[in-house]
Amino acid sequence: MIMSDLTNEIVLRPRFRLSLRTELEQLEQVFDGINNSSFDIKRLDEHIFIKFKKPETTFWTPQLHLELSSFEKGVSNIRGVFGPNPTLWTFFMFLHFGVGTLFIIMGIFAYSNYSLGKDITLWLVGMCFLVVIWFALYAFGRLGKSKGRGQMEQLKQFVRDAIAPFERISNED
Repeated sequence: MIMSDLTNEIVLRPRFRLSLRTELEQLEQVFDGINNSSFDIKRLDEHIFIKFKKPETTFWTPQLHLELSSFEKGVSNIRGVFGPNPTLWTFFMFLHFGVGTLFIIMGIFAYSNYSLGKDITLWLVGMCFLVVIWFALYAFGRLGKSKGRGQMEQLKQFVRDAIAPFERISNED
């Protein structure tokens, strides 16, 4: 997704790539030298994590992970990924995995009981309930993404402002 097109739709974890005409060290210095009252910026080698500071953080606040690289002299690349807090992301994946595992287990028990000629109503009701939980998790996630849209736009504008002094070579999906 081209960085300028991110305003149209929020996908699961929007990504972008930029190529700039600058040395990698200069690009790193730009992010090292930024003091912003809204963002907490941490750099670990070529990885930059941009998060909102605690007072502006909500349950659905997104963050931006940038990976800086350079494969030719005078050209630096930025790969960015917008996403939720890793703790929230892990929690949602755990819930989906748990619901899926229970669904499979209940399906196995339902099939076993059906093969033995026993009543499977309880197992089918449980499986239907798990499907409802899956849809609720999906709706909850979509609600969170829409609530984080404004802050994602702020992160995107922050990066645009930070790299403004450098000439863009290309934007890629």
